[in-house]
Amino acid sequence: MFWVENECDNIISRSMHEGLGEIKTRPFFDHVSHLPVKFQVWELAPGVSEGRHTHEVIDSLEELYYFIQGQGEMWFNKKTVPVSAGQAVLVPEGIDHGFRNTGTIPLRLVIIWGKPKA
Repeated sequence: MFWVENECDNIISRSMHEGLGEIKTRPFFDHVSHLPVKFQVWELAPGVSEGRHTHEVIDSLEELYYFIQGQGEMWFNKKTVPVSAGQAVLVPEGIDHGFRNTGTIPLRLVIIWGKPKA
């Protein structure tokens, strides 16, 4: 058996970690995959952000962001780093982070996250 899902189906708009505005999220294979990771496509309108947050202890996660359109900036602890299409960013557990769209077009990205190996 195999599954095919379309990026245009099952889009959810929601605020993330007390950021500004709503992020359009599209989860893939949440109900059928047995992998220890989650896979989504996100879209942020200009000015929209995912608020700063940290994944620690019980909530420990590593997150991999791959930007496919637009430009923005990410925060890591007290540093700000520009991001744009074609870049990938790995955020280890325990790092305060978040990001926002600083451009004039939607910022689109793929995000994959899961629990790091012990």
